[in-house]
Amino acid sequence: MFPEIGAPAPAFAGDTQNGTVSSSDLRGKKVALYFYPRDNTPGCTKQACNLRDHFEKLEEHGIAIVGVSDDPAAKHAKFADKFDLPFPLIADTEHEVMTAFGARGEKSMYGRKYLGTIRSTFLIDEDGVLVDIIKKPKVGQHAEEIMKRFGISAD
Repeated sequence: MFPEIGAPAPAFAGDTQNGTVSSSDLRGKKVALYFYPRDNTPGCTKQACNLRDHFEKLEEHGIAIVGVSDDPAAKHAKFADKFDLPFPLIADTEHEVMTAFGARGEKSMYGRKYLGTIRSTFLIDEDGVLVDIIKKPKVGQHAEEIMKRFGISAD
């Protein structure tokens, strides 16, 4: 179950490919915390590269991007290096951040049910309040969706 829009976003922290990051580190910035299933898969790569390609524009508007998956930090480092990703990727191997945000749940593939990451993005304002949730982000237009939801023109 996702947290409530308008309420304080759950606190988060985790190891990344370049150290650690936490919600308290990002206070004073808008944050797009995005959850994705796997490094180096087609959809996840397309999503990360879309955010990379628009990173400067997002930064200009005070938006910090943080990715989260349950891949280990070493795998994140290879993924970030391979695609020149300029933002942190939290290695949520114990699913603590995913669980706090409701981004882990039952999925189904080929009739088989399993627990996995629910692709979703949580938009948090400068005061740490959850202002919006993108429940099914468009991987090739994700940066534009984030800016639009934060009320920023993508032009």
